[in-house]
Amino acid sequence: MNSIAIDGPAGAGKSSIAKALSKKLGYIYIDTGAMYRAVALFFLDNNVEDGNDAKAEELLEKLDISIKYENGIQKVFLNGDDVTDKLRLEQIGKFASKFSAIGSVREKLVALQRKLAEKENVVMDGRDIGTVVLPKANLKIYLSASSKIRAKRRYLELLEKGFKDLDINIIEDEIIKRDEADMNREISPLKHAEDAYYLDSSEMSIDEVVSKILTMVKEEK
Repeated sequence: MNSIAIDGPAGAGKSSIAKALSKKLGYIYIDTGAMYRAVALFFLDNNVEDGNDAKAEELLEKLDISIKYENGIQKVFLNGDDVTDKLRLEQIGKFASKFSAIGSVREKLVALQRKLAEKENVVMDGRDIGTVVLPKANLKIYLSASSKIRAKRRYLELLEKGFKDLDINIIEDEIIKRDEADMNREISPLKHAEDAYYLDSSEMSIDEVVSKILTMVKEEK
C-alpha cells in the first residue's frame, strides 16, 4: 500500500489539500484530526474538561471510535453513533488539542490509523503522521503558512459559517498558542520530519499546492 503523510500546524490547509490530493490519486483520505475531535466530544459529553482528570483514563475503556467511508467521504462513529457533523464545532476543536496530549488516547488512535493505512492507499494528515504514525510513508510533506495568513483563513471560514463580532488578532493569538501547545507537548509533538518536504502555502492556492505535491509523487516513483 502507498501512503502520503501531511503534517503541519492548524490552519495551514492540510485537510483541504489532503482531500483534493486523495481525489486526484484515487486514495482514501484519513482525517486524523477528526478522530481526536471525536475523543474531545466524548469527554465533554461526559463532563470531563481536563486531560489530567483521573476520570479521563477510566472513560477511555468505554470509548469506541470507528471510521467508515461513504462515497469516499470519511464518517466518524463514536460508540456506534455518526458524530461527523458535530466535530467541526469551535469548542470541540479547542479541547481536541488538550486531550490529544494524553498518551493512552494517542496510543489508541495511532493503532487505528496504522490499521487503516495497511488496508488502503492513503493520504493522511495530522500533527505526527510522518514522525510517529507512518514513519515509513512513501512521501512526507510538512505544510505550513504564516500565523497571519492562517488567522485570515480562519477568520473568513468563520464568517462563512455565520459567526459575527470576530477579531482577527484574537484568532491569530489563539493559533500561536495552539502552535506552542502542539510543538511543546511531551507526547508526539508537532515537528518537521527529517525526510519531509517543506511547503509554505502562504502565497499558494489549494490547486497550486496539490499540483506541487503531485509532481513530488511522480518523482518518488
